[in-house]
Amino acid sequence: MRWDNLKATGGPGTGDTGQPRVLPLALPGAVVRTFDTPEFRGVTFYEVHAKSMINRVPGTSRVPFQWTLNPYRGCSHACVYCLTGDTAILLADGTTRPLADLRVGDEIVGTVRDGRLRRYTTTRVLAHWSTVKPAFRVTLADGTTLVASGEHRFLTDRGWKHVTGTRHGRGRRPHLTTANRLAGFGALPAPPPSDSPSYRRGYLCGFINGDGHAAPVSSARAVLYAQSLGGLHALAAEGREFSGASVRDASAVLDWPHDPPRAWRLGFVAGLYDATGSVAAGLPRFDVIDKVVVDWLVECLAFCGFAAELEHAYGDLTGVRVLGGPRERVRFALAFGATHPPFAVTGDLVRGDDALRVESVEPLGVDLPMFDITTGTGDFIANGVVSHNCFARRTHTYLDLDAGHDFDSQIVVKVNAGEVLRRELSARSWPGAHLAMGSNVDCYQRAEGRYRLMRDILAALRDHANPFSILTKGTLIARDLDLLREAASVTTVGLSMSVGFVDELLWRSVEPGTPSPLRRLDTIRRLADAGFEVGVLMAPILPGLTDTEESIDATVAALAAAGATSIVPLVLHLRHGARQWYRAWLTREHPALVQRYRDLYATGSYAPQPYQREVTARVRLAARRHGIATGGTGTTRIPDAVEPPAEPEQLTLL
Repeated sequence: MRWDNLKATGGPGTGDTGQPRVLPLALPGAVVRTFDTPEFRGVTFYEVHAKSMINRVPGTSRVPFQWTLNPYRGCSHACVYCLTGDTAILLADGTTRPLADLRVGDEIVGTVRDGRLRRYTTTRVLAHWSTVKPAFRVTLADGTTLVASGEHRFLTDRGWKHVTGTRHGRGRRPHLTTANRLAGFGALPAPPPSDSPSYRRGYLCGFINGDGHAAPVSSARAVLYAQSLGGLHALAAEGREFSGASVRDASAVLDWPHDPPRAWRLGFVAGLYDATGSVAAGLPRFDVIDKVVVDWLVECLAFCGFAAELEHAYGDLTGVRVLGGPRERVRFALAFGATHPPFAVTGDLVRGDDALRVESVEPLGVDLPMFDITTGTGDFIANGVVSHNCFARRTHTYLDLDAGHDFDSQIVVKVNAGEVLRRELSARSWPGAHLAMGSNVDCYQRAEGRYRLMRDILAALRDHANPFSILTKGTLIARDLDLLREAASVTTVGLSMSVGFVDELLWRSVEPGTPSPLRRLDTIRRLADAGFEVGVLMAPILPGLTDTEESIDATVAALAAAGATSIVPLVLHLRHGARQWYRAWLTREHPALVQRYRDLYATGSYAPQPYQREVTARVRLAARRHGIATGGTGTTRIPDAVEPPAEPEQLTLL
């Protein structure tokens, strides 16, 4: 919904008069409240009157969920991983930026038609907005994972195709199958860990071996790294000359490591390129001839997935060239973090190969927030493939609030939600379509305990027999069991709970603002006992913490015992934005796992496909053992009391 349909108001019986002040995104005069209670300490509530409550998903959608309902913006659950970053968008300068951070006017990479072919070009962002839709996961052969709506379109070797569709009937449309290959570069590498000591030591080793002597050090970056590592005085000192000094005397940083970590290898290639690199035929070239350095370079490139060729002239080695095309050029620019990497894809042909073949398209069984942008070319490069729109994201940035701490502590409350919803449901133009709640922010977050907006909302939906679904972590939903049962007697009600694990100690650390797993299990049990089919989003599964067979089995067993009807497992995503927040928590709480996460998420926002398949297999095996289905969500229709059948009577021929 657009925020210009909100205006200032007071709050319903909160016991606080509120303080008018300037609000984010030009909402002056709205009532701002803070409550001096432990559960809301540090949280600010912005009470507004909404002109509308029902939000339509932009575009023509054939999926059953085209409408959403959100009484709140922002969430007081304060989950560590609730700050999911956004899809990596390829910018015109060769870097990437999270989709949420894009602004109108930003230059990005798109495509233009050239006869029967397409070529990459530079385009601009013209508009961007949010939506909520049922989510599907598209998995490619190279491990690229995309979460998109069913009507979203990708460019394939056979033209534009929707994520889902049918061959016959009303839903007929071109859609992805395992016979299709997407167009683009494939998974875009994550930025290198340039703040880690291993990366910086590798960079200095490559830079100095490429430069051939210790000083004068011409690179400000090399000087900075030397200063940050300490003890490398010959490199860091200013105003001193070391010309002619042996590189071996400069510092122990030049010693070749026995088994260098990935970060060291990335830094070594970046430093060597900054010292000796150039561009030849559109690809990186290294002007190095020392056999030891060349061997290390070729080995590090191969370790990171790049092929290289040794160049010779008159029998003598003259340098090393990286092999490939636009894909390798883009990956090189992003993966190593060189100061001036080679990047220029404008004019290159758009291609696809078997690495981008579709392996699977899976419904996640839940509605998720999506993001859409409009560009000058009508497309853009998202997670390395040519795409139109609709990727999972957060919407709090549209309030001029960040998607981090502000999302947890700055909550917008639509205090007249029930009243407005009744008016909209009564309108002759309303088709009585399904309404999805909890897919953007949790409608049963802690704030609901004070504002009690959901009771009026559920009563309105019941009175108009309007179908709806709810996804929540909040046990407050049990408070409204009476209204849920009444609604389910006249319409279809879908209920899903989010439970990633049952470890109470871990919950206190990673989900401090949510109800405990035991309370959520009890809520599932109460809902199931009331006759509801309850689906569970088992997410996120945390590598090294909740991904073991023992942890998964304990969680699935508890869910089955509580009466859940189905499970959808999801491994933790660490996109840009969420990565920094989660890394800080991990470093503080589980420092021994930091390196494992660096390795596991070294190439992108998602864990590698083999690991995801392994975890999903563990969940499926556990589900079979405990008699619970995987996939799908709970959907319930509780019928009214049925009149006993009339006594049969003999029919006559007259």
